[in-house]
Amino acid sequence: MGKKSRVKTQKSGTGATAAVSPKEMMNLISELLQKCSSAAPSPGKEWEEYVQIRALVEKIRKKQKGMSVSFEGTREDFFSELMTWGAECGASCDCFEISNFADEGYGLKAARDIKAEELFLWIPRKMLMTVESAKDSVLGPLYSQDRILQAMGNVTLALHLLCERSNPSSPWLPYIKTLPADYDTPLYFEEEEVRHLLATQAIQDVLSQYKNTARQYAYFYKVIQTHPNASKLPLKDAFTFDDYRWAVSSVMTRQNQIPTADGSRVTLALIPLWDMCNHTNGLITTGYNLEDDRCECVALKDYKEGEQIYIFYGTRSNAEFVIHNGFFFEDNAHDRVKIKLGVSKSERLYAMKAEVLARAGIPASSIFALYCSEPPISAQLLAFLRVFCMTEEELRDYLVGDHAINKIFTLGNTEFPVSWENEIKLWTFLETRAALLLKTYKTSSEEDRSMLEKPDLSLHSRIAIKLRLAEKEILERAVSCCRAKRLHFQKQLDEGAPLPLYEESDIALLENADAKLPIILRKLEEEDESVQEEMNLAQIKPDAACVDSSKTPVLNGQCKDLNGTQEDPPGGDAVVKESKVEKHDPSTKRTEGEPKDGGK
Repeated sequence: MGKKSRVKTQKSGTGATAAVSPKEMMNLISELLQKCSSAAPSPGKEWEEYVQIRALVEKIRKKQKGMSVSFEGTREDFFSELMTWGAECGASCDCFEISNFADEGYGLKAARDIKAEELFLWIPRKMLMTVESAKDSVLGPLYSQDRILQAMGNVTLALHLLCERSNPSSPWLPYIKTLPADYDTPLYFEEEEVRHLLATQAIQDVLSQYKNTARQYAYFYKVIQTHPNASKLPLKDAFTFDDYRWAVSSVMTRQNQIPTADGSRVTLALIPLWDMCNHTNGLITTGYNLEDDRCECVALKDYKEGEQIYIFYGTRSNAEFVIHNGFFFEDNAHDRVKIKLGVSKSERLYAMKAEVLARAGIPASSIFALYCSEPPISAQLLAFLRVFCMTEEELRDYLVGDHAINKIFTLGNTEFPVSWENEIKLWTFLETRAALLLKTYKTSSEEDRSMLEKPDLSLHSRIAIKLRLAEKEILERAVSCCRAKRLHFQKQLDEGAPLPLYEESDIALLENADAKLPIILRKLEEEDESVQEEMNLAQIKPDAACVDSSKTPVLNGQCKDLNGTQEDPPGGDAVVKESKVEKHDPSTKRTEGEPKDGGK
């Protein structure tokens, strides 16, 4: 992931000690932990809480100035050492070199012509930093006692990275020295830069990310200073907020799920060299070869010598890219905004609607999405809206009768409307909802475009405003599309056009296009937006230790974010191959969303 590196790289070594007493620092840390662990603020008070937490963090950072350790030189000074180390460990290093690609930062450049689907990159397990290697390291004794580390592999990986960075004899130093010194995730935004995200759908996750990172830092600062099993950690003398923020961002932008050595479950890993690849639209082309015990990647397309080699990060929205990867992807075909919809339990027809939805495998209340594509809604959302707008008579048609069950299969199919009136009603409803969402923004699209023309705009402000504008453009297109649909079906009604009727013979039609698949057989794409408070031990969920590794794609930066929320699993139904990557295995060919700053 060639992140735009603009400053010196973090390093191991001894940092200068700031003039602050241990007692004074511990008091500040306790205050921060208490502030971050208090009850969630009332609606509308989240920003106020963020400002208060940030003020405490800045006070701590000021007193810790000069305590962080760093390496001499810049990250590019160590690229040759990384390549040499990789070759010695058995990685493939002949097909590419690390190069700077201007706005995209560092990435991999083809050293020779590479054919599409050619296996050009493999990384053996011994090069990977994993939760398992953390257990076998100096962090092991603390891991065995701390429930947070046991429950959150990403946090374990972050502390593992910091411990190894401080170890002059760490086998991973050639990799660690090439990591960026800082990142462009919102954890690094100034307060005024974060303010640009107010009213966007990303703001709650951004504020939660900062709060949870601050809470984790304060918690582990106290643990490192007081826990007997932490006495030998190299972090005891210097563990700054900047250190933890760096480690969190390194893991958050790079972590991946791979199978454990025996293939029985999955674990989190950092994958050197491979994680230098930047993102583009395409297919999942990376898998884990258990037979040879290595991560393998085949080329997305033909690459000529000198061209940049890309990988595909998954079907992520730009909000996810900004929050978890620190970049905005201009041509994101999978961009979307969330929309929460539900059937009111107080509605007279609630029971009937809930039953039809249940038969279709759709909750009566859920988070859906409006997409940047045409049409802007998924088959699931179309099915929900049709049921949501049904009359009692229409509902009865889908609940009783010889063909009621079969009719459920048509709910998400654009070719079989429930009725012209139902279509008019659902598109009118969605048009109104999208228009209302647009009104929540404090600036217009025109004002955002004007701001983006300012030459002195900071990179982070530019990222935030681009995200804000992208959300509005999706909503604006949705309003326009809904209006066109509403007018079309009104014309059908006015002209007395015959309603297409579903016949048993049409089942083949339902199985053709993706948008026409039976809803009941498809998984709901949008996940619940509830945030798990990972520091609340009663709510901590264990890592996916029982997840079948054959169901886990290797996607850059995938898995739980360190703020405790579950990232949208971009390739959830792709697989990690248990043998060698096969060029035509459709499981690795699922079209997904895309990033840009892959090789941070």
